[in-house]
Amino acid sequence: MTWRAHPEQGGRDPSLYRPNVGLAIFSKRGLLWLGRRSGVRKDDARYAWQMPQGGIDRGETPAIAALRELGEETGINTKHVELLEELEPWLYYDFPPALKQKLTGPYFGQRQKWFAYRFIGSDTDFRLDDHTPEFDAWKWAKLEEAPGLVIPFKAAVYDEVAKRFAKWTEPV
Repeated sequence: MTWRAHPEQGGRDPSLYRPNVGLAIFSKRGLLWLGRRSGVRKDDARYAWQMPQGGIDRGETPAIAALRELGEETGINTKHVELLEELEPWLYYDFPPALKQKLTGPYFGQRQKWFAYRFIGSDTDFRLDDHTPEFDAWKWAKLEEAPGLVIPFKAAVYDEVAKRFAKWTEPV
């Protein structure tokens, strides 16, 4: 069975969802940056790609966490991006039951604040090895491809991000 949660908060209790940020990085040509998650089997890479995302540390605002995650996961400097949009509202996904059983934390899933950035540097500015690598490769792709490349339980959030950030796919 494919597990797909709805991205709206609905009746969810926000305290049961780990606060998180997601970053959609768009090239000047309107393409989206995707990273291939480290440790994914190369013979089964169906859902290996995703946009940068990560937890919000205690005392951080979502905007500060997004810039920290930008550096940690892509290796690019904040001078290489321009903020396009901060998405309202928070988007949610639930962990599938099998994954939830393996996790030790109190969370049912994650709630994410999404940011769109325009990348204004050059491809050589990406340095996946600047921190502990989250990704082992990256590529530019069409935004509408992203929901089909991400692990299925995040796909509904990616669908919503694709709808809301579609305006940033126009070349500049």
